[in-house]
Amino acid sequence: MLDPIYDECGIAAVYEMDPGRVESVVPLLPEMLMDLQNRGQLAAGIASFNEARAQVLDSYKDVGSVNDVFHLTLPDPSRYQKILKEYSGRAGIGHVRYATCGRDDPSYAQPFERHHGRRWKWFSFCFNGNVANFREVRSSLIDKGYHLVRDTDTELIMHHLSYALREENKPDVLTVFGHLAEVIDGAFSLAFLNADGDMVLARDPQGFRPLCYGTKGSLFAAASESLALANRGFTEIHDLEPGELIHVAPGQYPDGFKVHRFAPAKRKSFCFFEYVYFANVASKINGRSVYLTRSRLGEALAQSETVPTDPADCVVVPVPDTAKAACDAMAYKLGIPSHEGLMRNRYLGRTFIEGRNRMDVARRKYTALPEVLEGKKVFLVEDSIVRSTTLRVIINMLRTSGRAKEIHVRVACPPIMAPCAYGIDMSTVRELFAPKHLEKPTRGVLPEDELARATADLGADSLRYLTVEELVQSIGLPENELCLACLTGSYPSPWGEKMYAEALCRRDEPEAVRTYERLEEADASASPSNP
Repeated sequence: MLDPIYDECGIAAVYEMDPGRVESVVPLLPEMLMDLQNRGQLAAGIASFNEARAQVLDSYKDVGSVNDVFHLTLPDPSRYQKILKEYSGRAGIGHVRYATCGRDDPSYAQPFERHHGRRWKWFSFCFNGNVANFREVRSSLIDKGYHLVRDTDTELIMHHLSYALREENKPDVLTVFGHLAEVIDGAFSLAFLNADGDMVLARDPQGFRPLCYGTKGSLFAAASESLALANRGFTEIHDLEPGELIHVAPGQYPDGFKVHRFAPAKRKSFCFFEYVYFANVASKINGRSVYLTRSRLGEALAQSETVPTDPADCVVVPVPDTAKAACDAMAYKLGIPSHEGLMRNRYLGRTFIEGRNRMDVARRKYTALPEVLEGKKVFLVEDSIVRSTTLRVIINMLRTSGRAKEIHVRVACPPIMAPCAYGIDMSTVRELFAPKHLEKPTRGVLPEDELARATADLGADSLRYLTVEELVQSIGLPENELCLACLTGSYPSPWGEKMYAEALCRRDEPEAVRTYERLEEADASASPSNP
């Protein structure tokens, strides 16, 4: 994707369930977070549990990539080794962050730790997702006398976890996390660790964000994506179902952990964008290979291609890097060559870091190769179009520097027509490309006049998207198990619908303020929050 959008983070957890094994598991966490770096580059952190340490539960975090925070590749390895030694322990959780809510400073990095004199009330946690009813929950806490330091949904979850732990006697984990499910409308895949040695991994009742787990001997691990486990040698990897949690407590269960249902089953709402863009291509999400899904998306593009193709005259070019699988599959199906005619400088920071001047960043970040493109009919394959700012620059670059004869943009996704309420950094209609040219969300082939307007805006010779049906068939899950809200404008939760209505009302406002930051208190029909 040329104009990146970001998911609210990735989580990892690891626990040595055999108390006789004293080796620290903490070295695994930075490695797992490296495999989740695609999910967030703004900040990283860990929290570890060590009964032999005065600070039984302790957290380390900072702004930056995993490499930056943990000093993995600096010439002096002693800094990394010092971190591993100081935060050693038999259990730990980790997080990589990109903000859809809150500021970009170290205090917003996760895990969040809440100290308390009672060990089971002293906890650290991190999550992947977004609280759709952010303003309602926040207002309710303030009305009840809570002091909120940060403007982030992570702090809201922290206070509600604290509230659920308020009783004199230690509550069971189903009560604690059942409270979250009652209060929060939105997405949360969550890792929790307390100073009593309890670890909990929980996935919201609709399963918007992925979460998987596995065991290897006495070692338990969980992560947002399967790749983080597979690369550590875990072979039996399972997806946690929506509304389920895993309680890891070696002294309490024969196997060291147990899966529980903490919230009633709802309609599954797996985010389709995990398959199109977010997830690492080597991962499996909800039992489906990301690579094979993207390949099928490319095959679907080829099957409906109408522009004449000649192997001597045409070339299929991917937008680096997430569109490559779709590009290769499309080219193979059409019998024309696939070449990397657009090269990305991988040593520049990601575009969003310098988002105030995306066009200049794009010019520095990408290079068109005339050796591949000159005089060719170029099929430029993109995984999706969200804002299109950089795509216009790239198309111009392919014409001028690359000297392409024609440029036909093919998008392995339907048009993004609506904002996301569940953890993707696109929350206003105004920022989106497709609604500027398309009158309404469309499940099928788009009207030619609307496509023509969008094509002219991009500066391309033609533009084509996949249909919703082609997308669903490529993923291979039932449509009623996918969240397609940003494509269809139909949201799987009440506050998603409310956010979309607000976004439509504010679509012509000049400032690009996140919609969920503009919502006022819920109306009387909304579900109450009761800490």
